Amino acid sequence: MTKSDLILRLAEKYPHLLQRDIERIVNTVFDEISNALARSNRVELRGFGAFSIKRREARQGRNPRTGQTVSVAEKCVPFFKTGKQLRDRLNGIEGTSDD
Repeated sequence: MTKSDLILRLAEKYPHLLQRDIERIVNTVFDEISNALARSNRVELRGFGAFSIKRREARQGRNPRTGQTVSVAEKCVPFFKTGKQLRDRLNGIEGTSDD
């Protein structure tokens, strides 16, 4: 599902809201998650999961085309850990709600 698909699905589910308002809401949520991660904050959405960042140490890598050793700098990467309710829903375990 793309962001556009999400916006269209929400517009169908909530016809009383304008599509441009739904798009603004979705963009705001994604922007706030991104901003929090950029500040090294963890974002937890109960029942869905948690977004955090993980630091990858600097290391020696290898160029797959030439086989030459290259230095890879330290970097931060986004990480998502699913919540229990989402895991249960994906595995067909009852007790999760559809709303």
